[in-house]
Amino acid sequence: MADLKTAIDELVIANRIVAAEKVCDAFGHVSIRHPDDPSKFLLSRGRAPELIVASDIMTFTLDGQTAAGNGKPYLERFIHGAIYELRPDVQAIVHSHSYSVVPFSVIDNPLRPIMHVCATIGAEVPVWDAQTNFGDTDLLVANMEQGRDMARVLGSRTSVLMRGHGSTVVGASLREAVYASVMLETNANLQMKAQAFGPVKFLTPGEIEKIRARQLKGRPGEGFDRAWQYWLRHAGFQSDE
Repeated sequence: MADLKTAIDELVIANRIVAAEKVCDAFGHVSIRHPDDPSKFLLSRGRAPELIVASDIMTFTLDGQTAAGNGKPYLERFIHGAIYELRPDVQAIVHSHSYSVVPFSVIDNPLRPIMHVCATIGAEVPVWDAQTNFGDTDLLVANMEQGRDMARVLGSRTSVLMRGHGSTVVGASLREAVYASVMLETNANLQMKAQAFGPVKFLTPGEIEKIRARQLKGRPGEGFDRAWQYWLRHAGFQSDE
């Protein structure tokens, strides 16, 4: 139970961070795989991330059914369930509509990392288009069929864009997923600015691999934890270290 309480507390903080960093506004959501049962995940009831408290956190099975908790769930909980189902390595997911990212979901110019701290978004960021297999929709992921289709486009990658909608990023930890979501927005903003001046020299696959390897080593004072400590203050929390 202590691990579950800690997981819930961290999930609340993560929601506040993505709100403070302008990745999410009234919409978007963050989840983590259940620490005691990998066949379930934790996600808030349908509420703006900036407002979420521990009592809002619910438990869901991987097919999006409520296992514990009260309240009206997010419709798009199927995004989370389908990815956890496909990817046993994924421990956390952030879905958002961050404004600099959305334009890259509707143009032929792909979003690719241009700055070293943004390497965690991955060398390739594909676009999932609901139109391809489902025709005209409201562009929401409203069931497991759509969620699984999107998860297949994500594949083994870190990030996927959703045409005319937003993006979803994953991580092997909550801090990694939050980091990737912030850096996806940061990179999109920088890439738009850079492209205004001419061709862009993107990070190479080899550079991305080396940078991500360093980040994943988690050296003291580096990577995901360092960023987390910085963002805690922005979100109104004291550092936990």
